[in-house]
Amino acid sequence: MGVVVVKLKHLIIAALIIAAVPIICINAPRAVSVFRVNGREVPIYSVERADNKIAVTFDCAWNDDDIDDILDTLDKYNCKATFFVVGTWAKKYPDALRKISERGHEIGNHSYDHADYTKLSAGEITDDLDKCDAVIAEVTGEKPYLMRAPSGGYNDTVVKAVENSGRTYIQWSVDSIDYGGASEQAIYDRSVKKTSAGDIILLHNGTENTAKVLPKILEALECQYEFATVSELIYRENYIIDNTGRQFTK
Repeated sequence: MGVVVVKLKHLIIAALIIAAVPIICINAPRAVSVFRVNGREVPIYSVERADNKIAVTFDCAWNDDDIDDILDTLDKYNCKATFFVVGTWAKKYPDALRKISERGHEIGNHSYDHADYTKLSAGEITDDLDKCDAVIAEVTGEKPYLMRAPSGGYNDTVVKAVENSGRTYIQWSVDSIDYGGASEQAIYDRSVKKTSAGDIILLHNGTENTAKVLPKILEALECQYEFATVSELIYRENYIIDNTGRQFTK
């Protein structure tokens, strides 16, 4: 009888320990976000570097009329750029996306149909990014890990959802504002005069004047900086971000 009591006592203790494990796991502290600064989530806008690298990026959401001209200019100045493409754009213009990839440029995710991510839940954001990735992968054979939210709109939910999905959110530090009928001179001034080492420049394809002024922009920039893709510019690990979104190594 004593043996039975002892065994029963041991079983009860073991059951209590097992039952407590989920509680311990639930209450364990979560990993700290590398994008959290002063209580808010901040994506990467620029990078503090010891060299003079900069990244030229394009958002692709409209047409593909100027893709050939843009790619030819990039080749001429030996500039490998990063193209953030919308899924519906990639689906409508697969040949343009294929050309971008085959010419050695980097491709990032810019959402499936340019929805306002600040109005979506974390799950909806992830699903939308996955949907865009699938279209890109179908054409290029590769899924991107970089992303940029539509119109650059983000909040804590957006940045955290991106991070939790294994992606890296890339914003920009130099805005060309090259859409809406912007003049060549205005695009040039905003793209060149405000640029410094470590900056990420935002341009768009499918605009009135971007492809026309791009040679002049790259000619001016190549005298001072080394062109890099976003992946070549940013740090993948052991880094911190300040409140301006500038990335530093630890």
